[in-house]
Amino acid sequence: MILTPLRPLARILRARETGQDPDEIEAELRAARHAEIQDKARRRAETRLKVIVGSFVLAFGLVGFRMGALAHSQPTEPRALASGAQIISQRADIVDRRGRVLATNLSTHALYAHPRDLVDPARAARELAEIFPDLDAKRLAADLTGDRKFVWIKKKLSPEQMQAVHDIGEPGLVFGPREMRLYPNGRLASHILGGSQFGNEGVSSAEVLGMAGVEKAFDNWLRDPANAGAPLALSIDLTAQAAMEEVLGNGMKVMNAKGATGILMEVATGEIVAMASLPDFDPNDRPKPLLKGDPSDSPLFNRAVQGQYELGSTFKIFPVAQAIDEGLVNANTMINSSSPMKIGKYLIHDFHNYGGQLSVADIIVKSSNVGTVRIAQMLGADRQQKFLKDLGFFEATPVEMSEGPTGKPLVPQRWPAVTAATVAFGHGLAASPLHLASAYATLANDGRRVRPTLVHRKDHPPGEQVLSPRAAAAARDLLRQVVTRGTARQAEVAGYGVGGKTGTADKPRPGGGYYASKVVSTFAAVYPSDKPAYVLVVSLDEPSVAAAGGGESRTAGATAAPVAAALVHRLSPMLGLRPDHVTLPVIAPRPDDGLKVVSN
Repeated sequence: MILTPLRPLARILRARETGQDPDEIEAELRAARHAEIQDKARRRAETRLKVIVGSFVLAFGLVGFRMGALAHSQPTEPRALASGAQIISQRADIVDRRGRVLATNLSTHALYAHPRDLVDPARAARELAEIFPDLDAKRLAADLTGDRKFVWIKKKLSPEQMQAVHDIGEPGLVFGPREMRLYPNGRLASHILGGSQFGNEGVSSAEVLGMAGVEKAFDNWLRDPANAGAPLALSIDLTAQAAMEEVLGNGMKVMNAKGATGILMEVATGEIVAMASLPDFDPNDRPKPLLKGDPSDSPLFNRAVQGQYELGSTFKIFPVAQAIDEGLVNANTMINSSSPMKIGKYLIHDFHNYGGQLSVADIIVKSSNVGTVRIAQMLGADRQQKFLKDLGFFEATPVEMSEGPTGKPLVPQRWPAVTAATVAFGHGLAASPLHLASAYATLANDGRRVRPTLVHRKDHPPGEQVLSPRAAAAARDLLRQVVTRGTARQAEVAGYGVGGKTGTADKPRPGGGYYASKVVSTFAAVYPSDKPAYVLVVSLDEPSVAAAGGGESRTAGATAAPVAAALVHRLSPMLGLRPDHVTLPVIAPRPDDGLKVVSN
């Protein structure tokens, strides 16, 4: 602003010449200056008022617009936003085929310390060591009294432990929220579920990762927020699983076995209804793996999937079924069974001398090694290999477990005549009990390939046809005869038409050769044999049971078969299978679930 002088010299001089009063000029100029200042002040005030009014109008307009938008929108849950990488701690539940919880999440707390905020670090260390006996008291005291600013103490706490820590009264002991994985059924289905562990951790959250089993196989799916918390539905039935583990555990004790395996599978879908491996463990407190020695000595070892066993005479039905399919034999065809049989420098014997000839049916019923080898020779090594490949014995099972790929069968690299002979009666090729269950399910499914699965779903694509329905039906009839008049008579359960095959295989030594008195006994069954609904495989590691005539027996007919019968008797009513006759004898419940030890 340029100020005009209140008494300009030129005007003052002219005013004096004309006789005017110079003070009037000053007054006039002062009044003009004041009017100009007032005009500027008024314009400035008007501008500010307009800005304030405009701001109020805009603010209330936005509020009104937002309220209108919210009034016409669907209600949603608010979401907290956080910057930086987030730890995904939420994990979906795992349920059985009926929706019963197998694995879920539990809100708990972790405990950590800020040593600089502790009033009495030494006392805090002593009292924490009393609450948590597994902690190293000396190391904890050193951590709390040293120069560290942060110390983890426990990754998860029980409510009782949390209260005990509260009672210490130290401000430097801090609780952080946690979500831990909980297996409410304890040991039940432990090998299937596998277990979990913490991954990335922070003071306010921790990542839960699968360690084994389906927890690891479906880790990404279980942690995916896109699934909106939907549970993973497994094919197993919790009640059937509990019954199998109980009966199998009793059978393992009665038969003095080192370990046991049981698999129950639906024929039509391949869904595993129950699968147990003993000994087992509690996934809530998963033990550490063995670093040396035999892996099967660890309770973490899943015998059903990871076990690689020579499954003995349970294999004999495969070359016979294939030969029937090829039109080479039928059930009444007579086969040379003279024993011993020589192949190269090797001799093949039968357990008993069955004479010069046996029918194909009797070869299976009496479990003749020589007769089975004669039939396998009719097929030839190439056709034998192809059929076993079609049944899945040359690849790992596709079951949805992290252990699945580790259970690939041990197949001979070369396949000379002696290998073809020994594989025909279940020696020289080592596979898992789950492979055997899948192959028997294929026989029961009219020759259409069945692949095992642990996921419960509506649609199951049909497998390829690897055997004709006619040959599959003939094989099932032979399996039924094994139970009614052969080596598996102890597997009979009135009203359920069990058909199956026993197999007793010498157990190989880790350094080569076989143990003289250790076997793996197996019984593979389909039932009801006329309209198969289920496949059941029972395998016992190193069983031994007292025989009625003295001594002891290790054969599958005396060990695995009666355990399988107890399982069929216990599980069938749970599965909705009714016996095929009206009147059943009254069977009193027994502590050993009906297991009775008798000789063949």
